[in-house]
Amino acid sequence: MHVSFDPWSPAFVADPYPAYAALRATGRAHYFEPTRQWLVPHYSDVSGLLRDRRLGRTYLHRFSHDEFGVTAPPAAHEPFHTLNGHGILDLEAPDHTRIRRLVAKAFTPRRVEALVPTVERLAAGLVDDFVAAGGGDLLSAVAEPLPVAVIAEMLGVPEADRGLLRPWSAAICGMFELNPPEETARAAVRASVEFSAYLRELIAARRADPGTDLISGLIAAHDEEDRLTEQEIISTCVLLLNAGHEATVNATVNGWWMLFRHPEQLASLRGDHGLLPTAVEELLRYDTPVPMFARWVLDDIEIDGTVIPRGSQVALLFASANRDPERFADAETLDLSRRDNPHISFGAGIHYCLGAPLARVEMAASFGELLRKAPGMRLTTEPRWNPGYVIRGLSELRVEI
Repeated sequence: MHVSFDPWSPAFVADPYPAYAALRATGRAHYFEPTRQWLVPHYSDVSGLLRDRRLGRTYLHRFSHDEFGVTAPPAAHEPFHTLNGHGILDLEAPDHTRIRRLVAKAFTPRRVEALVPTVERLAAGLVDDFVAAGGGDLLSAVAEPLPVAVIAEMLGVPEADRGLLRPWSAAICGMFELNPPEETARAAVRASVEFSAYLRELIAARRADPGTDLISGLIAAHDEEDRLTEQEIISTCVLLLNAGHEATVNATVNGWWMLFRHPEQLASLRGDHGLLPTAVEELLRYDTPVPMFARWVLDDIEIDGTVIPRGSQVALLFASANRDPERFADAETLDLSRRDNPHISFGAGIHYCLGAPLARVEMAASFGELLRKAPGMRLTTEPRWNPGYVIRGLSELRVEI
């Protein structure tokens, strides 16, 4: 096991790529004792295992905690696990199939397409204010408010309540880090209780008076006699907000930081805004905001002669796979015009990110507005990374116009 993989080290979080290269060079599966996970660094393995039904985000559809050899979470954490356990990200068939099908009815490509003018209007307003202020922290002024406002607008959350959403989301997402401490768990439980209670009231209001928002759509979505339960609607709304908040915010800010570090690529994008669609994909590949996704091994698997037994957990290293030279030419080079770019930042298989089209729309809108209205935007302070690794992003990005 290569010693340089250290997800709690600020130096590793700031630049994990040399460690990934070392992992790829020394094998296809590495046991990492501190988290009791098997690290999988190669594109072909990560891509294949994302589609492999012998792995799952949960094991509870087939085994009890005892049968699987895993200690059940403490009873005090139950509100978080109830909330998290009813969202499609942490379910497997048949529940995943049923819920995703129903959610997809409310979250159609047409609905996302219809959101484009809203996203562009919100992005334009945020960037106008940012330019008028002469710059500041790109994260808190543009990158963070945009996806939160979009999801809030989709769900029909009143504007006055939107300030509640980000702190709840951040507290819940703390539980996705490796070996989270008890105070993180307590904050996540508290946020789970408050957020669920808030959404229960909103759902009741929409049942009484349906609108065109996504919550009304989720209430109405059905197949024959099949409907979403209230808990499934709540968990879906929280999942959409958490994914939209954490991943898109970090993809945007990490992307700008990469552009500032590659001035020749930034210059080419400023010179040709038509590069934006491939640029968004390349920024997602080059520095993904979700570097790792874990899966439980439901039936023994074998990777390059190593048997990984049932009950194990594999850590699929998306960020390493996205820079695997066996799949990407000049993998360590940021190339905004890259065409052959099947990055896995949105996952693959049945858990492929439902919000990927919306994330692309949001990134294109905010990058486009900033390129047009702040063509000389430049960094004023070297940014610092947040301590988290599973959701990886900067604490701020200070710029002037």
